[in-house]
Amino acid sequence: MILDDQFAYIPLFALAAIAVLVFILLLAVRKKSTARVSFIAFLSVLLIGAGSLAAAIKSAAGADGGLALFALSVAAAAVIVIPYCIVLCTFEPKEIRKLVPHSENQMQQAFIQPAEEQAAQEPALRPDGHDSKAIEISYAFTAKASEAFSSEDGISRLLDFANTTIRDEIKADGGAILMVDDFEDMITVKSFEGDFPPPYKLPDDMPHKPLRIATNFKFASFTLRDNIFGEIATSGKPELIAKPLDDPRIFQNGPEDFLACGSYVMVPMKVQDAVIGLAAFARTKASPAFTEDDLQTASLITDFAAASIKSVISAKDIMEHNALMKEAEIASKIQQMLHPAKLPVLPGIQIGTIWNPLEGVCGDYYDVIVSRKDRISFVMGDVAGKGINSVIVMSMLRAMLRLTVNTKKTAGTILEWANHGIAGETFSTDHFASCALINYDPQQRTAEIATGGTTPVFYYSSETKKVTQISTASEPIGVDKESEYKDILQNIGTGDILITYTDGLVEALNEEGAQYSKESLLRIVSSSAQSTGKDIANLVKSDIKKFIGNSSLRDDQSLLVIKFE
Repeated sequence: MILDDQFAYIPLFALAAIAVLVFILLLAVRKKSTARVSFIAFLSVLLIGAGSLAAAIKSAAGADGGLALFALSVAAAAVIVIPYCIVLCTFEPKEIRKLVPHSENQMQQAFIQPAEEQAAQEPALRPDGHDSKAIEISYAFTAKASEAFSSEDGISRLLDFANTTIRDEIKADGGAILMVDDFEDMITVKSFEGDFPPPYKLPDDMPHKPLRIATNFKFASFTLRDNIFGEIATSGKPELIAKPLDDPRIFQNGPEDFLACGSYVMVPMKVQDAVIGLAAFARTKASPAFTEDDLQTASLITDFAAASIKSVISAKDIMEHNALMKEAEIASKIQQMLHPAKLPVLPGIQIGTIWNPLEGVCGDYYDVIVSRKDRISFVMGDVAGKGINSVIVMSMLRAMLRLTVNTKKTAGTILEWANHGIAGETFSTDHFASCALINYDPQQRTAEIATGGTTPVFYYSSETKKVTQISTASEPIGVDKESEYKDILQNIGTGDILITYTDGLVEALNEEGAQYSKESLLRIVSSSAQSTGKDIANLVKSDIKKFIGNSSLRDDQSLLVIKFE
């Protein structure tokens, strides 16, 4: 990141100095009255200057968080400026001309207007934009957006505020804000209040009771087609539906009066032509139908709401990304500590390894544990996920295996103990591991093998010159406390080889999308069986690199080659 660079604070100090200079110049312009300067400009420059200075100080001190602080200050300035710019772009400058008299007579008339008459002119939002009420609403959205930054449910509160504000201004009986989920091609209700006769077909088995209908709509999701909400959001055009009986997109559920459709106003929430949601409002059949003025009013306020909501979402995304990066950095440091710094020298055994992490936290780990004279344990693990919880699972698995391999229990029993401990933890619900445990007895020259999950173990026989898989797939570690793991015994001869790996190795893709495959791996092992374990691993590594070419890694890659002399 840029703030990690040794001299990155220099441009930040420069930006802070420029912001101070601009602030001073704005004060001078305002004092001389050579132009009108909005307080929005002062506040924006102040935010960017303060954020730059604080980020520069953090960077110069070598502290973390400078980039997040700078990004947050820029986002806050954007939240303030965007609604203000929308107001300036939307309204015609008729009222501004009234506030700037062009003659002495006009100036006198402006100051002799009775105070009672001014007080009687209560601000009210009108579609033609000839009021200050719209500016008040834009400021209110700015304030709500600022609150949303520091609150866990800030987005929900902002959506509720938008819903209530538009509903009150157009006197709707009910309102809803729906947000688009681009990944799932859905639009989901995120805020709902009031009486909203559903314009979509209700489930056939749903009782026609007001509370059940309202609850169903409050938590409803719709596709972006084949329903009125999805179609209007996709079109990106606001619509007034004053006569629902004449609109084939509106479904009449009836016959109850509270289900009878009245009129609707639906406005897509757009930011730079991208639809992020939909503001939908309804009047019951007993209320007067919405008008074009109502549609224009709703469209205007929805623009304010969309800009504020998008700014808050973007800022929260930046903050979440920085939090994840920080978590990944911590988890990566812990994981590096768990990785063997140096493998033990074992008489009569040659070990070759590949450990190629994708980035940040690696879910793969291997271990070599010399526990007793009659047992040397080899471990290959692949933990699901990349965060702190995954590192905890890896740490627990490593610690339990290192402790229990010192007992006389078999490999299968040791995996069952580890599985019982990890599966019993609530944090491990979505975090589990595939694991292969090989206990080798150098006195008896036998290998006792157990596997959990999909991590395989292959055996190369120097006598037959063939490679066979001697492990079987089973439940991963951490899924079910009652899982059982079988012991597999294998006699070991001179020149025999045991191979275990994680799936990222054989699933590496080349530029054409083809996988490297286990057949390619085992072919290298068979053809170079006379080489040392280390040389075999290096040959596999070179072969994979040649195969994938310029294609990037998609998963961690680990390999353990154990050759017996």
